[in-house]
Amino acid sequence: MTKDFEQIYEKYANRLYAAAFNICRQQQDAEDAVQDALLAFYRSDKTFESEEHIKAWLLRVTVNAAKSTKRLFWNRNRTSYEEYMDSLIFEEPSDRTLMDEVLALPEKYRIVMHLFYFEDYKTKEIAEILKLSENTVKTRLLNGRKILKSKLEGWEDE
Repeated sequence: MTKDFEQIYEKYANRLYAAAFNICRQQQDAEDAVQDALLAFYRSDKTFESEEHIKAWLLRVTVNAAKSTKRLFWNRNRTSYEEYMDSLIFEEPSDRTLMDEVLALPEKYRIVMHLFYFEDYKTKEIAEILKLSENTVKTRLLNGRKILKSKLEGWEDE
């Protein structure tokens, strides 16, 4: 039986997603499992006897990929952003707002801001950790502060 990938995708992608989601209970993980299964199918040189054989094979690969994803340490220990923020203890309610804004920064600024302000690393140490020049770290700190300042203008008055 020949493998027309587009036709197989159109026919089975939704069913595969439903099976994966039933196991993972996470949209991204289910999508990853389906992608893994379809990629395995695309790369496979296996000869399939019938449409039913293809469907069964895809479902088996999808279910195995979803189960593997669910067993990962990351997935067993994942917590939502809200749960994480609720678990932190803030001295002032405004500290949570500040933390929310820092976490909303683009990653390149967020990381250096976190290391500098929350972990008390020096710019030279941050540069070594992130394999960046010290000037790049200083620039990212400056730009991160500018972004925070613009977002938090008038915040102290409240």
